[in-house]
Amino acid sequence: MKAYIGIKYYEDYSNKMVVDKITSVLEKKGYETICVVGDIKREEQTKYSPYTLMKLTFEKIDICDLVVIDLTEKGVGLGIEAGYAYAKGIPIITMAKKDSDISETLEGISEKIFFYDDIENIEISL
Repeated sequence: MKAYIGIKYYEDYSNKMVVDKITSVLEKKGYETICVVGDIKREEQTKYSPYTLMKLTFEKIDICDLVVIDLTEKGVGLGIEAGYAYAKGIPIITMAKKDSDISETLEGISEKIFFYDDIENIEISL
């Protein structure tokens, strides 16, 4: 089983720790993870056109059984990713740091939503 991790993109990959923790939790549950943000850094590819980035993202989501969106920091792309997964019938789990704002739209398409105090202590119930 494969899980796509959606998280705000930063060129300097400043949220690597969050990606690594989510990856670790999902892998312990038997998922192979895909995260375009992390893949870009591993491939040392730092620039994609917006079109190419979204095309790559959709290709990755298409082969996944689950989409996990970390909405601690909002990004337009995250909403697009979640909407695309929903349209494809792929379950969505949304997570965010406590006191983050989750839109009603994302709340409406997510199978589960949970908040965490500290990324080191997250647990994803599937």
